[in-house]
Amino acid sequence: MRILGIDPGLAATGYAIIDSDRTKNRALAYGCIKTVASEEMPLRFAKIYGKLTEIIKREKPEVMAIEKLFFFKNAISAMQVGEARGISILAACHNNLEVFEYTPLQVKQAVVGYGRAEKVQVQKMVQILLGLKEIPRPDDAADALAVAICHAQTSSSPAAVRGIYV
Repeated sequence: MRILGIDPGLAATGYAIIDSDRTKNRALAYGCIKTVASEEMPLRFAKIYGKLTEIIKREKPEVMAIEKLFFFKNAISAMQVGEARGISILAACHNNLEVFEYTPLQVKQAVVGYGRAEKVQVQKMVQILLGLKEIPRPDDAADALAVAICHAQTSSSPAAVRGIYV
């Protein structure tokens, strides 16, 4: 199964493409879609949408796994992440991808085995599980890889939260 993992954000949306056969995961591509704070919001949204659409068309994932907005102390930050999530989900829907959502707790549990794991623990496990030479950078890309791994490991269980987007 080819999975597109997304760590949504307005300034930086992490993306990752992995292939999984349920016993082994292989990273095919990962990176970050960055937008500039000085640009108008519609242009920033268009960039995220356009780049994700390019990635989907090029890499041909079967599903999208995206991090769920869980808890934020800053309302403005939460709204911006929510908007980036919406744009990402829209790109998936327009390309006929089924969307699955996972909380940060679920991602950490699947990747590290402990839902309260520190960021560096998750990054190290992503490196190990994918057989990478180093911890993937930037952090948003590593997080997107973790979301994709989470889906690969839990998609056949009731823990997979199927989106209603397709």
